[in-house]
Amino acid sequence: MKVVNNKVPEKTTTQRVTNAQELDIRMAQVRAAQKKYSTFTQKQVDQIFKAAAIAANDQRIPLAKIAVEETGMGLVEDKVIKNHFASEYIYNCYKDSQTVGVFENDEAGGISKIYEPIGVLAAVVPTTNPTSTGIFKALIALKTRNGIVFSPHPGAKKCTIAAIKVVRDAAVAAGAPKDIIAWVDEPSIELSGLVMKSADLILATGGPGMVQAAYSSGKPAVGVGSGNTPAIIDDTADIKMAVSSILLSKNFDYGTICASEQTVIVMESIYDEVRKEFIKRGAYFLTPDETEKIRKVILVDGRLNPKQVGRSASTIAALGGIKLPEETKVLIGEIESVELEEEFSHEKLSTVLGMYKVKTFEEALAKAERLVVLGGYGHSSVLWTHRTKSKDRIAKFSSLMRTGRIMINMPSSQGGIGDIFNFKTTPSLTLGCGSWGGNSVSENVGIKQLLNIKNLAQRRENMLWFKVPSRVYFKYGCIEKAIQELKVLGKKKVFIVTDQILVDLGIVHRATRVLTELGIEFKVFSDVLPDPTLATARAGVEQLNGFKPDTIMSIGGGSPIDAAKIMWVLYEHPEVKFEDLAMRFMDIRKRVYTFPVMGSKCYMVAVPTTAGTGSEVTPFAVITDEKTGAKYPLADYELLPNMAIIDAELMINMPRGLTAASGIDALTHGLESYVSVMASPFTDGLALEAIKEIFKNLPLAYNEGQTNIKAREGMAHASAMAGMAFGNAFLGVCHSMAHKLGSKHHVPHGVANALLINEVIKYNAVDNPRKQGTFPQYEYPNAKRKYAMVSEALNLGGKTDDEKVDLLIKAIQALKDQVNIPKSISAAGVKKEDFYETLDEMCELAFDDQCTGANPRYPLIKEIKAMYIKVFE
Repeated sequence: MKVVNNKVPEKTTTQRVTNAQELDIRMAQVRAAQKKYSTFTQKQVDQIFKAAAIAANDQRIPLAKIAVEETGMGLVEDKVIKNHFASEYIYNCYKDSQTVGVFENDEAGGISKIYEPIGVLAAVVPTTNPTSTGIFKALIALKTRNGIVFSPHPGAKKCTIAAIKVVRDAAVAAGAPKDIIAWVDEPSIELSGLVMKSADLILATGGPGMVQAAYSSGKPAVGVGSGNTPAIIDDTADIKMAVSSILLSKNFDYGTICASEQTVIVMESIYDEVRKEFIKRGAYFLTPDETEKIRKVILVDGRLNPKQVGRSASTIAALGGIKLPEETKVLIGEIESVELEEEFSHEKLSTVLGMYKVKTFEEALAKAERLVVLGGYGHSSVLWTHRTKSKDRIAKFSSLMRTGRIMINMPSSQGGIGDIFNFKTTPSLTLGCGSWGGNSVSENVGIKQLLNIKNLAQRRENMLWFKVPSRVYFKYGCIEKAIQELKVLGKKKVFIVTDQILVDLGIVHRATRVLTELGIEFKVFSDVLPDPTLATARAGVEQLNGFKPDTIMSIGGGSPIDAAKIMWVLYEHPEVKFEDLAMRFMDIRKRVYTFPVMGSKCYMVAVPTTAGTGSEVTPFAVITDEKTGAKYPLADYELLPNMAIIDAELMINMPRGLTAASGIDALTHGLESYVSVMASPFTDGLALEAIKEIFKNLPLAYNEGQTNIKAREGMAHASAMAGMAFGNAFLGVCHSMAHKLGSKHHVPHGVANALLINEVIKYNAVDNPRKQGTFPQYEYPNAKRKYAMVSEALNLGGKTDDEKVDLLIKAIQALKDQVNIPKSISAAGVKKEDFYETLDEMCELAFDDQCTGANPRYPLIKEIKAMYIKVFE
């Protein structure tokens, strides 16, 4: 079932469960379904698991919105990430795991090991993570052939049930028994107890009382304890990385992940520097009087105050009568006691931190150990230290801490849930605390639970990569020589994808003449128009099927190259579903859908005739569904052309308007890839060189394009270099917003980027972003410094980074003025009423665009809206 416009359809064919009698009937139905499901093959189970993961992934935003609406806890944008994580990362972790049949066979010893399901699971879901935990538990139940019955938290029943229905309906549509997943519609303590007593195993996530009830039910239980995570910052730590990471973690969904830091323990010699860094990056230190006020907000009558759970720092401050700016990230109370009478020493599940000053590392260890004992026994602990100089400290810390997760130099929220800052840690939204915390497991709960395992995880990000076409030929007039390579490669039939204008101008003839001389048969498809459609691609595939070439050659701008890439996929893999190819992902290596392997039928050659898109050297393509008007961006390295031929002679007659728009588009590629969270030294060099070449050559190409060969060649090479950079580092929110502005209001893509880039630079170039990029490769925010480095490379002057960034923005504006780019969205011809009518939709779509995830500053939807409005006016 899909959630639409935050409303759950009222009609359902499922019998409601509101009392004990109805629950008995429902449990019997689930048991019968599970008995049938236990006979399914691994292939059937994996198909169901995948379909359910895809469905949950598809509904991540609506489910996040109704969760915040119903509970009042957390932030929609971060709950989107949680839902995405619960579907994509969990699927990626277990997609190849065997859960059916014989998995180990020792013929000599005569021993076989066989997987069998447990039966029916009872799932208790917390109000802090109501949709993501529901998705997570439903998916691992499906993967292990178990039935599952959910008991939602009464304060989050609407959104939890909505999430469960999405998974259930997709699983059933993929072949699962219709009653394999069920839930209680009107949860109560009585019905939750009956669900747990009726099940074979309990998956309990929630408050201490509910988890204790699970372990007291008389049935096996896999539950989690409370978290009271201490984070030590010692005198060898990278202070910027430590503070930025703690704020990234603590501010994520307003502190609702149980692994988030609750207290920070700082050594005296660096205390003032750490305090200054926290303030610089958005934390607020409470005065003694304010600290006393917030103490009364944290606990009420000795119990955690639910009104402060999952709320922003400014909201919590207001509960204590303190007025703070909305952008305040975290409230910090400077305290001394580590005993229960100190409210700041408790688990808070909010944007409130306690901070201690200690003289020695041993004192820090003692305080951390005591805090764990007070309320986080078995859960999580963090040490910020130098990873090579402090091996002895790491050893002492890991030996002393009685926690299931011991994290070194990583944000504990993201580090605790796994597979983000240490790729070997199992991804999970149920974090066991072992016997220390009264739990049956000490690891991140997944599909197998056997032992208490202590995990010592040091920060290790996933590897990066650099992938470009295996052959890139470039030089003015090189097309004839480069095409001769096809003869060397043994190619016999070439299918050319282009547009009619290039045929009429004789540019396509440059290629066909050489092919004729080489004795290579060819066929020309010239029906590609700007913003190519699926219908055009399918028409091309029909001709491909008849011609049966061994090579596809695209000649043109981004549209023919993109269309050729889509034709290539549909020709080689007619079985694929296009919506699967276009599926959104957070990490290209972890995507739910695996892109098909390309090249079994055809070799791909890309010949650009414009200098801007860089499509000839990138793994991206954009296609439009002519029925809905929706643009589908495809991204996968299987789409990377095998050969790129970059001949500036083919670009000599580019119109001035296209020269301007495509040139600024290429500039945006360079700028966004240079500050991307995925940027690397391999991409930085290309991006920076491309930016320099564009500043030098674009005005000349614009004014002297038909005569200035050097300028045209400089732009052609710059476009390709920027393409190689963003093909590996990806882009950012400027492109996300440009995609939606172009789609909704038909603003040319290059112009849309040109309109937005200045405002995006201002937005990104801050030391204290409200939110960092979600999973950054950098150790602390550095976009301002990198923009300043661009300014330095262009010799723009300025003494401070702020001055340099300001000069860069002015230089970009001057460049745009030289090539007559409009100064605002309204000046580009978009009517005010049309703009504001589509604004909210554009903002949400831009937030969910594939490019947004690589932006160095993680944008809130309202911040995207503010940028759009500024650029419009």
